Amino acid sequence: MKPKFTNALIHETSPYLLQHAHNPVHWEGWHPEVLAKAKKEKKLLLISIGYAACHWCHVMEHECFEDAEVAKAMNSNFINIKIDREERPDVDHIYMDALQIMTGSGGWPLNIVALPDGRPFWGATYVSKDKWIDVLGQLSSLYQNDPEKILGYAQNMAEGIKAINLIENKTDIKVYGMPQLVETVQDWSNYFDDFLGGYKRAPKFMMPVNLNFLLHFGTVQNDSKILDYVHTTLKRMAWGGIFDPIGGGFSRYSVDVKWHVPHFEKMLYDNAQLVSLYANAYAATKNELYRETVERTVDFVKTELMDKNYGFYSALDADSINETGVLEEGAYYVWKQETLESLLGEDYPVFKDYYNINDYGLWEHGNYVLIRDATAAEHAKKHGIGSEPLKRTIDMCLKILKKHRDQRERPRLDDKILTSWNGLMLKALVDAHRYLGHRKYLDLALKNAEFLQKNMITQEGGLFHNHKNGKSNINGYLEDYASVIEGYTALYEVTFEEKWLKMAKSLADYCLEHHYDAESKLFYFTQKEDDFIIRRTLETADNVIPASNSIMAKNLFRLSHFYPLERYGALALQMLMNIQDHFSTNAQSHANWLQLVLLVNLPFYEVAIVGPEYNDKASQMVKHYLPDTVFAAAPKESQLALLADRFIEGKTPIYICEKGTCQLPVEEVSVALAQLHESKDFSF
Repeated sequence: MKPKFTNALIHETSPYLLQHAHNPVHWEGWHPEVLAKAKKEKKLLLISIGYAACHWCHVMEHECFEDAEVAKAMNSNFINIKIDREERPDVDHIYMDALQIMTGSGGWPLNIVALPDGRPFWGATYVSKDKWIDVLGQLSSLYQNDPEKILGYAQNMAEGIKAINLIENKTDIKVYGMPQLVETVQDWSNYFDDFLGGYKRAPKFMMPVNLNFLLHFGTVQNDSKILDYVHTTLKRMAWGGIFDPIGGGFSRYSVDVKWHVPHFEKMLYDNAQLVSLYANAYAATKNELYRETVERTVDFVKTELMDKNYGFYSALDADSINETGVLEEGAYYVWKQETLESLLGEDYPVFKDYYNINDYGLWEHGNYVLIRDATAAEHAKKHGIGSEPLKRTIDMCLKILKKHRDQRERPRLDDKILTSWNGLMLKALVDAHRYLGHRKYLDLALKNAEFLQKNMITQEGGLFHNHKNGKSNINGYLEDYASVIEGYTALYEVTFEEKWLKMAKSLADYCLEHHYDAESKLFYFTQKEDDFIIRRTLETADNVIPASNSIMAKNLFRLSHFYPLERYGALALQMLMNIQDHFSTNAQSHANWLQLVLLVNLPFYEVAIVGPEYNDKASQMVKHYLPDTVFAAAPKESQLALLADRFIEGKTPIYICEKGTCQLPVEEVSVALAQLHESKDFSF
């Protein structure tokens, strides 16, 4: 059946924009000609930003944007622009900052009304139909009758948007020291939930960047309290309803304090970072729960989010069609008690206890979200069976449920491919291979790295941001460069194929030419050649994904150890000093920067291995949790500074170095590891 309405979004590639292509609203994409049209016609911009997996975006679409009455109000007085925040994070940054200035909070859908030149003066998230029509009428009337009032407010707002992004270059301070860092973490820890993990609040976000830093900090400081908190959080997240025990993978966050009921969308960026986090934690502890979590999460990404060419899609929707044919959040994932009893039969009592089919696991409308709160050993003891028989029973039950669930209507797929998120997944696969030892993860990482090389690198040596239907058309943002550089560098440290390290260096040099701001000594989010609204953003605060500048600073620090004659190390240190004023008052938004504080304050090591057994010896070493170490290896001489003049015929020596000064070479891996550990005295 032919749709009743079709608007300009039909020409876009974003799944989120295409979802709105048959709304009666005259939507446009974010394009220069659309902004020029608004200026020419002197019409207000109505900018609505969301993403394909966003539940409340769907709700507002159904209540407002599919409604003819609402469309009439919007079409009459506004140029209506729909934006996928994941395709255009540069625009989202500006208007999210504006909303937070206006209201003190943010979220999606993000709805902004702005002057024809893009300066905002009103904003909100979800708005019901009646209120939406009323507000739009008031704003349109105000613009027609008292434009000076709006112009003044919009100008003040624009100045505020610029001001909150100003970074001063610091030339007369010392780098943030370890005593300050210890005190900062101590203050930060007052917010930790030591029993259930995460923070003492709901909703609970997983924040892998924070946990990754705290794992590193707790390890080098031998801080048992911090490590206990990290491992409690990792355990509770893996046990919680936020992790899907049937199909693997994590949802975005839980709406409660116990990690039980998730916001059911599954994002590539969350799962990529969590694979890296749990792989790191497995290397540090050899906890089997962490290994299983890595394996099942990679399986989820490979099964649900992998393109035939080995790029990775963005997300699965929170909503799916329920048994009555209605789009409902979580419908694909939840269970009725009677369904479980019928499917599992005599195994149901064990499963019931294991996954809390009781008041603890009940959500709403008789639906249960599977959640654990005890170890397998505790359940085995309760039911008088061994741990292995219990595991077999639970595994069999989960297979039965998967077979049944596979018959349900699946969540919608956001099948655009984003360079930045693929860089995170590349790093995740490298970490999974490095610490778990599975060759299949390295094979997949290499295929993804080659996909990025083939499809996402421009003729000029830069990056594209997106890929869909064989096309890449948006210039890369700093987040794309930062994550791919990190992924390629990590790939070198397990393959020792120098082309990956050279590509990382080439992309870093491209950033220095096209993104670097000589005034702030940081990197702009967009290229200097690209258009922008109100300001060119400097992204510095770590969030669910680390800030692109913090990733770049760490990249430059690591690259400086492979290329000591470049200026990378000095740049990384200056970036750190220019941001560090915020660390003591807002540690949770600077955790990736804080990890750089560890790296620059404590001994940092280079391991060089040269000779015919380089790969075997390196593989034995890199599987250990060594976040303060870079590895370089080759079968013979290499042009890399770390490997030059180190080849000895018939031997494979291992050199442990610090700032280019090396201990006497050894040939036994155990001796080399002992040298590394003996060098560590991190008491502060």
